[in-house]
Amino acid sequence: MILPFQSAADHAAAVEPVRAHLERGGLLAYPTETVYGLGSAPDAESLSALARLKGRPERKPFLILVSGRTMAEAWGLVFSASARALADLFWPGPLTLVLRGGEGKLPDGLRGGEGGIAARHTSHAGIAKLVAGIGFPITSTSANRPGGPPAPGVDRLVELFRDAVDDGTLLVLDGGVLGNVPPSTIVDCTQRVPIIVREGAIPRSELRRAAGRLAP
Repeated sequence: MILPFQSAADHAAAVEPVRAHLERGGLLAYPTETVYGLGSAPDAESLSALARLKGRPERKPFLILVSGRTMAEAWGLVFSASARALADLFWPGPLTLVLRGGEGKLPDGLRGGEGGIAARHTSHAGIAKLVAGIGFPITSTSANRPGGPPAPGVDRLVELFRDAVDDGTLLVLDGGVLGNVPPSTIVDCTQRVPIIVREGAIPRSELRRAAGRLAP
């Protein structure tokens, strides 16, 4: 199924169908401020289904989208001083923070080798409202096959994952064609000194200009 997802009315109308679909174990394709993403509810069975859809090893974790620090902390994630500063300055936006915590609330399949879970508060207005509306985080990975470019729009996305769309496993939110925007910057905040894992849409210089000594 493909749902329109471009106007404020579309965003509001999508909340209940998306919640029901994810709670049944379904998967979701959706626009963000960077690229189209694929996601699921934050449970082990849904994570496995998402890994199978993308053809990605289950040991390689996905990040989660949250509606802000309050939701992240409600799911057990812990913000260091640096993580708090960076979230306050750059959330919502294309900044992914790898955080400690989440034990007993989020599946270990989300945890990377450093022991943290990656979280982001997207600045895509519709997805930010969707996550807040459904009341739980959704997982996120770029909508592509391993090694290929992310789908810029729904037509290409459906070509890549047609079987899952046709059998109802994958619900698609049509947010139009996205521009050529770099992926989010990823900062590991699990240790005392934060480390840039991937320099993306927010360059290191901007992190340091804004956050000073608390930046990586």
